[in-house]
Amino acid sequence: MGEHLRDHPVTPRTDAEKQAVVNRLKRVEGQVRGIQKMVEEDRYCVDILVQISAINAALKKVGFSIAERHTKHCVSDAVQSGEGEEAIEELMEVMKQFSK
Repeated sequence: MGEHLRDHPVTPRTDAEKQAVVNRLKRVEGQVRGIQKMVEEDRYCVDILVQISAINAALKKVGFSIAERHTKHCVSDAVQSGEGEEAIEELMEVMKQFSK
């Protein structure tokens, strides 16, 4: 697999799509800052763990939304151009990371 799918032209994200992802990531960033503050204030460990769990869930949600878009655009385009096998393989590899 010398040539990577990422080298192929893709359907660029719309400004609205970008903004939605960026907004979600900013929310997560705020949650992380909140946890830092909780640690500095010696807050109860379980409360901190609950917040960490919420951040993990939020990040997974962002990841799945990006994976969904990738599937509908990049993978779909690759399948139509005869490179579906490689695209699906690449997607499955990265999705395995999400299940760890």
